Amino acid sequence: MRRNRRILGLLAISTSTLLLTSCSNKNISGLGFDKGVSSVNDTSGPLWYWAWMAAAVVGITTFLLLMWPVFFHRKKSDDFPRQTRYNVPVEIAYTLIPFVIVAILFGYTARDEAKITKVDTPATAPHNIHVNAMQWSWQFTYNDAASAPTVTGTPAQRPELVLPLGEKVLFTITSSDVDHGFWIPAFMIQMQALPHVFNHLEFAAEKLGTYPGRCNILCGRNHSEMLFEVKVVTPAQYTAYINSLKVA
Repeated sequence: MRRNRRILGLLAISTSTLLLTSCSNKNISGLGFDKGVSSVNDTSGPLWYWAWMAAAVVGITTFLLLMWPVFFHRKKSDDFPRQTRYNVPVEIAYTLIPFVIVAILFGYTARDEAKITKVDTPATAPHNIHVNAMQWSWQFTYNDAASAPTVTGTPAQRPELVLPLGEKVLFTITSSDVDHGFWIPAFMIQMQALPHVFNHLEFAAEKLGTYPGRCNILCGRNHSEMLFEVKVVTPAQYTAYINSLKVA
């Protein structure tokens, strides 16, 4: 009996160690995401971390429950084992616990989704960019400028979406053909780009750098080539970029 408990304890320790070491030291705190990259991360980050923690607890508990009969209820004779039926408390627990977990995750997800998709300044947004998805690239129209210059990409030439550091941008997102998905993984945000529908996002990029963007809805043959780059620059550099598009 003592030996079985020792084995079970070693299995629990090794499982926990595997979960922790599966992430690099750089990303353990963010579970795959750098913190503070955008104003969205502060909202979606904790939801992401705690969802993984809940999954880890459920997974480890389930694993231990599976291993318990393997080590502590192994067949000891040829006698037919005693049968137990209709354990009402156990059946209620197995039904209630998953329901509570799903309900809690749903509640926090709905709360954070409402916060992320809320547009505070639809008429007076400091910056306004129109995003149009198309098979198989992107168009970015900078409505900051009176001439509303548009950058159009192709699968061979990825378009660049330039954003000002620390300043909110209102995105109006649509599609000219089929369903697409406007996704910037590092910002922990995505929004569907649908034909004849105008979805809105408003957030600020909080860290200088270049980040990949892509379509995350299967949209056709060249879906994998619907890529773009997000370049976060200083407000002065953003203004200069807009002016250069106006001249062009």
